[in-house]
Amino acid sequence: MVSEISALFKEIRTKRTLVHHITNYVTVNDCANVVLAIGANPVMADDPEEVEDMVSICDALVINIGTLNERTVSSMIKAGKKANAKNIPVILDPVGVGATPFRFETAATLLKEVHFSVIRGNMAEIKVIAGLHAKRAGVDSLEEEENGVSIARTLAQKLGCVIAITGKVDVVSDGKQCYSIFNGHTALTRLTGTGCMSSSLIGCFLGSSKKPLHSAIAGIVCMGIAGEMASKSLGLGSFKVNLMDSIAVMDEVICLEKAKIEPSNQ
Repeated sequence: MVSEISALFKEIRTKRTLVHHITNYVTVNDCANVVLAIGANPVMADDPEEVEDMVSICDALVINIGTLNERTVSSMIKAGKKANAKNIPVILDPVGVGATPFRFETAATLLKEVHFSVIRGNMAEIKVIAGLHAKRAGVDSLEEEENGVSIARTLAQKLGCVIAITGKVDVVSDGKQCYSIFNGHTALTRLTGTGCMSSSLIGCFLGSSKKPLHSAIAGIVCMGIAGEMASKSLGLGSFKVNLMDSIAVMDEVICLEKAKIEPSNQ
């Protein structure tokens, strides 16, 4: 698996993957920059009048519900349906899905109206989507990460897509194969947007490869390794700069050397 996902890095830079985002205003700039850093191109368009046209010329669509409003919900549904019609892969980042009824209902509508290739979230978010009780504080998870493999596999089978649970140990499953990822650093949890950026990275890999399982693992591994590389920073500000620098130099050689991926049969 490590050798297979390392090959995806070259594909992004060769194709210059174009990734359409309908995302949240807290992390939108970071998501755009991380896409550029890995060698792809971002588009941040969320008006209902243009999202169908915009997604039609892109290679992947990332939908992030972090800062919802009625206008962007309409845009998400329109863009998602158009992407499905044109066989363009769609990634869902269900930020804080259980925090309010509006978020929960929006996620339920999106899951009904749009087929997603990958859904990436923390344990609380994925448990809510799976219909399980989850502890949270606002949009952050307070959940322990046990049973992650079982939850990811079961939900992947139910929804027919790849489920990626990010946390201390990341878990990715397509309903058949399951992998645990042991890259990362605690500093990533103290910086706003690292989850959002991971979803954007998944979009970059998926737009160039059309391989949901491999792309989800590649995006998460990339962020995890970058966190390790930036972890010797003096403070959070320099960590953020070094994190972006680390993603910018990320390639198949670094991936092969540093990726910590294991098959899981829990």
